[in-house]
Amino acid sequence: MAGFLGEAYLWVKALHIIAVIAWMAGMLYLPRLYIYHCAAEIGSAQSETFKVMERRLLRAIINPAMIATWIFGLMLVAHLDLWSAPWMHGKFALVLAMSLIHGAFARWRRHFANDANRHTARFYRIMNEVPTVLMIGIVILVVVRPF
Repeated sequence: MAGFLGEAYLWVKALHIIAVIAWMAGMLYLPRLYIYHCAAEIGSAQSETFKVMERRLLRAIINPAMIATWIFGLMLVAHLDLWSAPWMHGKFALVLAMSLIHGAFARWRRHFANDANRHTARFYRIMNEVPTVLMIGIVILVVVRPF
């Protein structure tokens, strides 16, 4: 296949898909942990366990997966020369929004780590849906390419 990736194109595409799946798995699970963490008493063994789970999930899975998603995704955009495709602009905006909610999840994890959570379980239930909605939009733009 033409383009700067040459024979590596399919490997980069596979790695991008793997990274996206890992990122989304973490983005869907982390706010669920926050919901349960809200019910744990500050200083309890349960609360401390949630802190460890949240930190490890974010640092070991979600952060590296997001970075890999961006790197491999940008490589694919450059390889396929999709910079001017209108659907790609929409996808880029939604992936940027996903990255921003990722940042919010990381900030809320720090709040929990400092026993300074400011939100209710209901808030986290609502925020748990944001990555799903963004993912649906991203997949539709990539597969259907409506514009």
